[in-house]
Amino acid sequence: MYFETKQELVEFWYNCKLIKNDMTRVAVEIPDSVFPALQLDPKEFAKEMRLSAAINWYELGRVSQGKGAEVANLSRAEFIKALSEAKLSPFDISKEDLLEELHDSD
Repeated sequence: MYFETKQELVEFWYNCKLIKNDMTRVAVEIPDSVFPALQLDPKEFAKEMRLSAAINWYELGRVSQGKGAEVANLSRAEFIKALSEAKLSPFDISKEDLLEELHDSD
């Protein structure tokens, strides 16, 4: 990781100090060529990576909406919106189960 200005370094250090004690920092090495290819700076990349992981884990049933929102650093409403944008249902029910419930209610 590199900083173009002293201000960026100061902001990074300040943000590191704001990290809650109940969080673990994970370092991932990404080739520098990835950022221009994705048209993202490292900070945007990290945010997108957290959201992608949270959506994937939600889709696999490994995390709840609340935990997915926490991983993505979003509110639950924002995470539900992100699920919708990813074309995933925020409802934890299969089409078959929903049809069965509708049929049983008759």
